[in-house]
Amino acid sequence: MKNFFISCFAILAIFALSRCTNDTVADKSGEAMAQFASDSNFSKMHETPAAINYQGKGQMMDLRTTDGGMTKVYVIKTSEPTHKFVYVIHEWWGLNDQIKQEADRLFDELGNVTVVALDLYDGKSTTDPDEAGKLMGSVSQERREAIIKGALAYAGKDGQVATIGWCFGGGWSLRTSILAAERGVGCVMYYGMPVEKAEELAPLQADVLGLFAKQDKWINEDVIAKFETLAKATGKNVEDHWFDADHAFANPSSPRYNETAAQEANALAFAFLKKKLGD
Repeated sequence: MKNFFISCFAILAIFALSRCTNDTVADKSGEAMAQFASDSNFSKMHETPAAINYQGKGQMMDLRTTDGGMTKVYVIKTSEPTHKFVYVIHEWWGLNDQIKQEADRLFDELGNVTVVALDLYDGKSTTDPDEAGKLMGSVSQERREAIIKGALAYAGKDGQVATIGWCFGGGWSLRTSILAAERGVGCVMYYGMPVEKAEELAPLQADVLGLFAKQDKWINEDVIAKFETLAKATGKNVEDHWFDADHAFANPSSPRYNETAAQEANALAFAFLKKKLGD
């Protein structure tokens, strides 16, 4: 009997340790890009972006978040009411003029679609790589999800929601589509870190278009191969395209901007979103 209780205690201890470990992993995967925040090599890969002085066609709008707070988002509204939305997620620099310019470009391309650029840094942005790393790790996953859920409430229960993002925003484009669940119709992620666990991916109903860089040392082919395996195992539809370019190749304010790769990737993204948001 003594041995029986010892065995039971050991099993429970292992279970508790496993549960604790799994929770830790879940926390890390929830902030998957945050693991790079203190990586000096990753920071060096993000040179100070070129200055953009852009006067957008949209406007900053107050948005109530589901944790009882408020934030601001950049919105370009259609002239007529629509149930179609694209949510744009910024890079690790924050919601800056370059992202507003991308949001406007999407609006022009997609037609009768409201475009909303979210701010997951709560009003902060920077051009300094070290500061960007700090900002990326400064806002909790819970707060970011509250911002996204507030934006989804703005779309309404009948909203059709597509998402797009780059780098930090690429990973959060996927997470936004996961939170959108049955309202999600399409997700574009440019060189973003995917989720790593089946239970995280399970609510996703949107198809995913991944646009990745062969020279990217962080969001690389091994990382994406694991995500593809996870997607296949959970019945998700993921289509990946690889470009002979480096991380941030689609950002025209980046020294590593690759115009040829960017134009090809952007054409794929536009076609994908038009199809998913079509009548």
